[in-house]
Amino acid sequence: MANLQDRMALARQHYESAFGKKLKNTEMAEYCKVSKASIGQWFNGPTKNLEGANLSRAAEFLGVNHKWLAGGNAPMLTANPSKLSITIKSNSIDAPVLSMDQTQKWREYINGQITPEEYIATNYEGLDRESVFIVKVVDQSMSPIFEVGDRLIIDPYKLPSPGGYVLALCEGNTVVFRRYRVTGYDDDGEAQFELIPHNNDFPVLDSQKHDIKVLGVVVRFTREL
Repeated sequence: MANLQDRMALARQHYESAFGKKLKNTEMAEYCKVSKASIGQWFNGPTKNLEGANLSRAAEFLGVNHKWLAGGNAPMLTANPSKLSITIKSNSIDAPVLSMDQTQKWREYINGQITPEEYIATNYEGLDRESVFIVKVVDQSMSPIFEVGDRLIIDPYKLPSPGGYVLALCEGNTVVFRRYRVTGYDDDGEAQFELIPHNNDFPVLDSQKHDIKVLGVVVRFTREL
């Protein structure tokens, strides 16, 4: 589908057919936690793409596949779409296991452009259950608490909190697993932070000295014995 507005028009048709009523921008705005004006921009422009929570909530409200709504090569509807947001979810999902390099492009995975190494079942769902992914620890930077081979369950939509653990992209080319420590806030209210290793042989990374992008929050980990 050429652009977001074309996809939104089709999604509106599906919504109105499934529910048997007209879509109201006010209802969608309340569900998606945005302004009514934002909904109008999604349907009529100039918004070109939806991402993050806006994408997942819009897709859930409309009852369409969020990968399709994002412009990915995916069907518009998932299984039993007519149930929309009240669809009963299973207790577990098959989360993809991505390599550290693949995590830099997890949105491409969401759009069906990356093949994961394998899938592992988890009952963690997060805000958008289809965006949850897993990576394996590949170095000793977080030893002795975390060891090589431990599996980290990552929620890319969860906001990091002081003392928590994150997966982050540093200087645009290196993915690291570290503890997140807030050191202050800039004039715009954005957090300034450090990424702390448990192993002192690895460096502390400072957001004021390095270009760092948090890719997701570690919500659980598993270890094979």
